[in-house]
Amino acid sequence: MNEMRLKFLSRSENEVFARNAVAAFVLPLNPTLDELSDVKTAVSEAVTNSIVHGYRGTEGWIELTCRSDERSLHIEISDSGKGIEDVGKALEPFFTTLEDEERSGMGFTIMQTFMDDFSVSSVSGKGTKVTMRKDFASGASNAG
Repeated sequence: MNEMRLKFLSRSENEVFARNAVAAFVLPLNPTLDELSDVKTAVSEAVTNSIVHGYRGTEGWIELTCRSDERSLHIEISDSGKGIEDVGKALEPFFTTLEDEERSGMGFTIMQTFMDDFSVSSVSGKGTKVTMRKDFASGASNAG
């Protein structure tokens, strides 16, 4: 088991940092290029949601925790932003809280598609936590 924790400001440039930090962390699990791309995309979407929707033009902290075992990566991304009033509605494809901007509202759908397990918990006015898991075909036991 391995674990890392990062805490960074909700600035758009930190989305790339978070994505690349998770990509480096997962390398011992010997991911395929497709698996690595799936993880990076899901992390990008979760962090972007915190920046764009959670903090909406203000600045706050985003916390990223990754844990790995022999075959899986477990990711938690949380913020203390405005939260989600209706998580069920937010999980619907194409739903967005920013209809005046060019956003597809597909972030949660992408995360669900690319990861093996996915959940969202949120309290309006207090923040949101996204929890994801990716299982790897080869796993760490075959790395080398």
